[in-house]
Amino acid sequence: MNPASPSTYIYSDVATMIDHSLLNPTLTSADLEAGCRLARAYDVASVCIMPFALKRCAELLAGSTVKASTTIGFPHGANTTAIKLAETLQALKDGGEELDMVVNISQVLSGIWDYVRADIRAVTEATHAAGQKVKVIFENCYLNDEQKIRLCEICGDLGVDWVKTSTGYGTSSATMEDLALMRKHAPANVQVKAAGGIRDLDTLLAMRELGVTRCGTSRTPEILDEVNRRLGRPAIKTAQVASVAGY
Repeated sequence: MNPASPSTYIYSDVATMIDHSLLNPTLTSADLEAGCRLARAYDVASVCIMPFALKRCAELLAGSTVKASTTIGFPHGANTTAIKLAETLQALKDGGEELDMVVNISQVLSGIWDYVRADIRAVTEATHAAGQKVKVIFENCYLNDEQKIRLCEICGDLGVDWVKTSTGYGTSSATMEDLALMRKHAPANVQVKAAGGIRDLDTLLAMRELGVTRCGTSRTPEILDEVNRRLGRPAIKTAQVASVAGY
């Protein structure tokens, strides 16, 4: 993979693609707080944190441009719609600005598209009614191309804000092929997010070239430190937390 020339991007172009992931179940409360401070120091797009920690995350990010986000129905998408809606309302109450919802994978594989559509609609409408944004996670590793395309079409019809490849906890991560497919079949007003396996700057830049606008990663310091190195900018000083593999 050939690295893009630094002349084709500035720091903020890359930083504002990153949703800093704090979803590994072994992270302690101290890790989660340190991760929020790290994301704020690097001025990324958002922190995607475990739901119970969202309220504290929003407090730590207050006054910054970094958005507080969390997951809905994560990671299997198997919660009932009523539970996903309850999660959504709680997240919005706790200060969530962007919500990453997992589709009901079983119903997608079963071809029960009315259920899938209603499930996505419930979360999307509640989120938009509060003036916030929603990302819909497909978990592509379990799906064929026809199912991925159908989900792009449904999400376009419902006006979701992003379609997203994966949770980072399935059997494989985001692929260039899936990202190209999703960008081709999602309407122009629906953005594309990659998640899982994004561990270096060149991978993120290659995804950017495909039209991806967000990437979920726990490797924020490694990626953005490399941006600064290539651009000849000073390093960002912050207390760091260990990167956690898997997302």
